[in-house]
Amino acid sequence: MRSPAVATALVSASLLVLGAVPGGGRPLPARMADTGGGTQLITAVAARTGSTTGTLTWWDLRNGQWVRAGSAKARFGANGLVEGASRRQGTSTTPTGLYDLPYAFGIKEAPDGTTYKYRPVHERSWWCQDNDSRSYNRWSEPRAKDCRAAESEHLISYEKQYAHAMVIGFNYTEPVRGRGAGIFLHVNGNGATAGCVSVSADAMRRILRWAGPDDDPHIAIGTTSGRTAITRY
Repeated sequence: MRSPAVATALVSASLLVLGAVPGGGRPLPARMADTGGGTQLITAVAARTGSTTGTLTWWDLRNGQWVRAGSAKARFGANGLVEGASRRQGTSTTPTGLYDLPYAFGIKEAPDGTTYKYRPVHERSWWCQDNDSRSYNRWSEPRAKDCRAAESEHLISYEKQYAHAMVIGFNYTEPVRGRGAGIFLHVNGNGATAGCVSVSADAMRRILRWAGPDDDPHIAIGTTSGRTAITRY
C-alpha cells in the first residue's frame, strides 16, 4: 500500500460531481488529482457515503482528452462507502480510493474480445479472507491449509455474481490484516453488496471487452458529498 501522503491530495466533493460545475464541463477524470497514469479509467460514484447505489462509468484517454466509453448503474456496500484507509473487514462497506485492477476472473468463459488477463474459476478456487492465513486476500487454489473455509469465499458458489468479475486492488499489494479482503467489480446479486462494486451482467461483459492490458486501467471509487480521498493504494 502506498502512503496517502505520497499518493494524492484529497479531492473535494465538487470534483467528483459527474458533469457538474465547477469544472467547466470537463469530464470527471480531467478534474481528478490522479487517475492512475494509464489511458483507461473506471469511476464508481455514489451520491453520499450512506448510498448503496450510484453510477459506474468507463473512460478512454484519447489525444489527451478523456472520453466516456460506457456507463451503467452500480451498487455498493449495504452499509455505504468509507475511506479505504480506515475500512474494517466485515462492515459491508465499499472502500473509496483509487485502485488498480490486477486481473479479471469468472465462472463463465471470458466474453469474446476480452484481452485482459482472465482467470477461470474452478471447483477448487477460493478467495482467502482469513486474517490468520498467509494467503490473506489472495486467490487460493486449492484452499490453503491455514485458510479456514468459514473465513473464505468459495468462488464457484457465487454463480451469478462471479460469472464475470475483476479484482479491485484494495488492500492487495501489502495486505493489512483486518482491513478487508475480496473486493471485486462483479455482476449484480439480489441487492447491495458486502463491500464490492457491482453492475449488470451486460455491463460487466462490456467492461471486460473494453479493458486493455496495455492501457493500465484503474478504478476510482468516490462520492459527490463530503470529502472523499482519491488515494492510490
